[in-house]
Amino acid sequence: MTTEPARASFGIGFVPGVTLAKWSRLWEERRPDLPLAVVEVDARDPLAALADGRAEMVLARLPIEGDGFSVIPLYDERIVVVVSKEHEIAALELSDEIATSEFADEHRHDLELTPADAVDVVATGAGVAVMPQSLARLHARKGVTYRFVSDLPPVTVGLVWPVGRLDDDIDDFIGVVRGRTARSSRGRRRDDEDLAPTPPADEAVDPDLQLPKQAARKPPKAPTKRGGSMTRGEQLRAKNGGKPGGGRAGGKTGGGKPGGGKGKPRKPR
Repeated sequence: MTTEPARASFGIGFVPGVTLAKWSRLWEERRPDLPLAVVEVDARDPLAALADGRAEMVLARLPIEGDGFSVIPLYDERIVVVVSKEHEIAALELSDEIATSEFADEHRHDLELTPADAVDVVATGAGVAVMPQSLARLHARKGVTYRFVSDLPPVTVGLVWPVGRLDDDIDDFIGVVRGRTARSSRGRRRDDEDLAPTPPADEAVDPDLQLPKQAARKPPKAPTKRGGSMTRGEQLRAKNGGKPGGGRAGGKTGGGKPGGGKGKPRKPR
């Protein structure tokens, strides 16, 4: 991204009919330090506001003319035909749709006049005007109504700014219109360094070896003998007063005499 400029406000241009209310509220919540400067731009040349510095970004209807601009499509607008309330089309239900063939013989004032002027002429009972629904609502007046056109594609509203002009403020507004959360990793990149986690102390890097330090290994414990420090034979010899052998005849030790007791003498092995 480019170097963060010092701004007293952040300019956003918009063509007539586009509403910024929701995005403006979100921006005020997230960036109270930088107020929005909202500028209405001419729908016939919306990019002029980018060239003369009145706006950093523009909400315009696509497609746009010219190269060197980044564009994010945001939403679609349906197309309507505006007619006088005395027109036969006005007799249709509001939910009804009509095809362009049904008013093909009518004079279309939108082809030569601005939307506002076209609606004024239609109100007199002469001809029709075709435009996005948001413009029909914007210029609504007594004596006119509109119906949806079934066979005309919708118009897309998009966010436009010059290629290569991307800084934290612009990235923040992109996050607002795209629905990112305030804590999204893709917003406020200026805070990335401050938010980076500090590595634990036991993972510190040795400046000489540039390798992670490892705890000193403890020497393995010596294996212990089962049954204590003496073997079974040593325990028996200690029980017999240090003398080898010793039978179990009569439950007494031999006392040095072979075959003592009532038991049978043990056979030599």
